[in-house]
Amino acid sequence: MKVIVNGEAWEVAAASLAELLTELDWRGDWLATAHNGQVVPAGERAHCRMAEGDRVEILSPMKGG
Repeated sequence: MKVIVNGEAWEVAAASLAELLTELDWRGDWLATAHNGQVVPAGERAHCRMAEGDRVEILSPMKGG
């Protein structure tokens, strides 16, 4: 199915947000995720179902100042 991740279209097989992160090689509980504009805590990603056209934002902390 086609989903939008951080503004870029991807063709993926993932059925859940957790599977999507694995498929796209994003790792770490410290990541922040949003699914269709709603924040999804790390513990709920496996239960967050993906569908055609969903929008996902994945953020990771950066050092700097």
